[in-house]
Amino acid sequence: MFPVSPRAALLLGALLSSAALAQTAPAAPATTPAAPVKGASSATSRPVSALAVEVSAAVTGRIISCPASLKLSANAVCVYSQSGAGTLRALLKGKLGARAGEWKTTGKSSVLTAAPAAGSAANAFVLLSPLGDRETLVVVDSLKVAAPAAKVTVPAGVTKGQPYVLGSDLVGVVKVTSLGGGKYRLSTEDDGLLTVTAGQKAAQTAGGTVELPLAPVTDGRNLIFPLAGLRALGCTVTPAGSNLTVACGADSVGLRPIVF
Repeated sequence: MFPVSPRAALLLGALLSSAALAQTAPAAPATTPAAPVKGASSATSRPVSALAVEVSAAVTGRIISCPASLKLSANAVCVYSQSGAGTLRALLKGKLGARAGEWKTTGKSSVLTAAPAAGSAANAFVLLSPLGDRETLVVVDSLKVAAPAAKVTVPAGVTKGQPYVLGSDLVGVVKVTSLGGGKYRLSTEDDGLLTVTAGQKAAQTAGGTVELPLAPVTDGRNLIFPLAGLRALGCTVTPAGSNLTVACGADSVGLRPIVF
């Protein structure tokens, strides 16, 4: 059992408005003890309940009430986890193995279809919606309800057919800091440092100016960084099935690049 951070509490309350969609989770009243993660609601169907118990145990979180704004079914189970979405993607994919499909990312949210049990059809999904760098709302529901997803708009400046990653997908290996005006600072634990500007190939390192293979871009909220540009930070990219493993020093994260 763990407390919700003050920042998360503010986010969880504010995001209950009708404008909230993929980044929503209600905070439990301070006087009510957090419910232990032992199972799902009595309204939950057996397949979703089984998958939800498995997922909640893996993410080490606590079950909370699902936000009405997500328009989930009565079968849905929502879990608040104090782990970053990037960490949870790799964890859950490894946990579910062949029963799961591949993560599909829209904006900051990621969706994974999964079979509740070995040999069964993939009739449920897991949704990860980041609340911060190390806080995530995890949703498990049946595929009878379409997983919430916003329409993908191709940001101006991207090169079609080339792989990119969101700055938020690099949580745990690369710290991305917005400097305003389309500028971002990327740093790693082993002192890798890169300052980039959306729309420009030229980037600044501690040793001077380098040119990236493609210009990074932004959709106004997220840094959309060319996968090949990670080499300028000293990071390596290794194929892992249909996904990739990005390693920066001793830290690594599994992710699926975005190709527009």
